Amino acid sequence: MMKSVYIALGSNIQPRLNYLEQAMEQLSDHPNVRIIKQSSIYETDPVGPVDQEQFLNMVIEIETDLQPHHLLDVCQKIESQLGRKREIKWGPRTIDLDIIVYNQENIETERLILPHPRLHERAFVLIPLSELNDRLNIVHKDLPVSELLANLPVQDKEGVVIWEQTNGVNASKPFEN
Repeated sequence: MMKSVYIALGSNIQPRLNYLEQAMEQLSDHPNVRIIKQSSIYETDPVGPVDQEQFLNMVIEIETDLQPHHLLDVCQKIESQLGRKREIKWGPRTIDLDIIVYNQENIETERLILPHPRLHERAFVLIPLSELNDRLNIVHKDLPVSELLANLPVQDKEGVVIWEQTNGVNASKPFEN
């Protein structure tokens, strides 16, 4: 039975776009994963105490028959293959793949908490997620994505801008809510 899953992708080590594309390619190459939709790419301010470059972030919707921990294993294997190092919490990374919602299920184990426990605090996840499904109910908050996004402080949303590459030149423009 196929499950609907949302995964957040992020990269702030060059080539950022290339890492996002490679991660999506590796996910779609998996026989038990099908990418349904992808959001725009957003350039975002980093979160945390470490001085680092801006991120490119996006969210994808997939269908899979993998169980949550098996999907986590697939995501972590892709991160490893793309050079992800887990040296500094919230530090720079080639790629980050976070399962944010798995089939509207509540899961809490040592390795995995779903929905993602900080999803409701992160404009860089809520903005691209709202683009895909703003009515998606986040079960641990019992609110749709649109309301969670509306509840975020304006300054959090200001650090998230749509990113485009035009004729090889990077461009950003503010998210308009």
